[in-house]
Amino acid sequence: MESNRRKLLKALGATGLGLSGLVKAAEAIAASPKEADPQPSRPFPGEFYWGTATAAFQVEGAVNEDGRGKSIWDIFSHTPGKIKNNWNADVAVDMYHRYREDVGLMKALGTNAYRFSISWPRIFPEGKGSPNQKGIDFYKRLVDTLLENGIQPFATLYHWDLPQALQAREKGWQSRSIAEHFAAYAGYVASQLGDRVKHFFTLNEMFTFVEWGHGTGLLAPGLKLSRKDLNQVRHHVVLAHGLAMQAIKAAAPGVKAGPAENMVNAVPAIATPEHIKAAQEATRQLNAGYLTVMLEGQYTNEFLEKEGKDAPRFTEAEMKAIGTPVDFAGINVYMPNHYVMASDAKPGYELLPFTKVHPKMASSWHYVGPEALYWGPRHMKEIWGVKEIYITENGCGAADEQDKEGRICDTDRVMFLRNYLLNMQQAIEEGIPVKGYFHWSLMDNFEWVSGYATRFGLYYVDYKTLQRIPKLSADFYREVIKAGRVL
Repeated sequence: MESNRRKLLKALGATGLGLSGLVKAAEAIAASPKEADPQPSRPFPGEFYWGTATAAFQVEGAVNEDGRGKSIWDIFSHTPGKIKNNWNADVAVDMYHRYREDVGLMKALGTNAYRFSISWPRIFPEGKGSPNQKGIDFYKRLVDTLLENGIQPFATLYHWDLPQALQAREKGWQSRSIAEHFAAYAGYVASQLGDRVKHFFTLNEMFTFVEWGHGTGLLAPGLKLSRKDLNQVRHHVVLAHGLAMQAIKAAAPGVKAGPAENMVNAVPAIATPEHIKAAQEATRQLNAGYLTVMLEGQYTNEFLEKEGKDAPRFTEAEMKAIGTPVDFAGINVYMPNHYVMASDAKPGYELLPFTKVHPKMASSWHYVGPEALYWGPRHMKEIWGVKEIYITENGCGAADEQDKEGRICDTDRVMFLRNYLLNMQQAIEEGIPVKGYFHWSLMDNFEWVSGYATRFGLYYVDYKTLQRIPKLSADFYREVIKAGRVL
């Protein structure tokens, strides 16, 4: 360090050159007051959940085993041209058979929580009716293994794998009946696992699977609905969340539950009061069909006016169900969806475009903006008063290439994590109630339409042998957890 060099020169100047001078100089430096850590320790709360996250369809495989039914993603991924290189998730990373090994990977990281999803068609192959005992038994074994290793299970009830039987018979989320089927499924799972699983997420990324699965057709089930029909799908999805909240509470009164949504995160381009206010209003309005209606129990006037004759049809009882109070809210935060400036024109804010040279990670959609992990939680508290917040997903695709020694030195992911975690830490220090962080993902897996081309894991997976290999980012994350601060 420069200051030590100055001390050494000063000491040498006082004693003269030579061995005795060097000895005395070293003794003088050793006796001098220790300097402050150049990166002051900013500890996370002692009671904090450090975890990883996966989704059933992306990791489990075993799609035809133990009575599991087909999901819409089984059909979609086997449709030529839908997935890169026509890959599918029939095997994925075979977590169904390797879950004990994978829990060991979590323990090696030092994590104390794991967010996983439950496959609806593994529990109810037809989407409803009689449950599949072998399906629920698998998740009981997984939960028991987690608890034996000091890892708290956080279960997501829906991560996009709708039973194909419901899509074929009842048009999936286009039908109101699906919301009731989902509530029945949620209640059953809570009754079976609620003695050990204390946190349930209802649905994951409603915005994504509705807009991209039913609007653009790029995700399963691959539909391109009219604006009116798309709005009704949105309504059925948030209704499913509300009814599931009620069913979970009835089946397991002691558990906590809430959504896990990829909120549209509007970040003030400049953090002055007028731009912060504009970013909050933009966030509230841009999430009108999902988080806003769930947390407020009503659609905003602006949303209903904008949709006009295409607005969703609903009853007062449905709105009451949708607004069922949540115990917490999970948010998936990868980037600022928009940078925002205040505007004198309606609606009072301006959404700024990303420039052509704005930094990105490996995925073409993934603009880098670490401040998103500060503003997302802050918006949740200040707009809706959420008292318990979880970062249910955060991570990135990276280069992830093995060197000659077989190592994966993903310095890009380490850079990403360090800067995002520092912003989350700032939010916590300011009193934002972030209670846990789940890195996406534990290991590389089937990344939806990208197949196996994009890697998000802390562990590298050799897709030929299915060997799991820790990346540099796994070492980084382990040391952060161990130290309780960003390193």
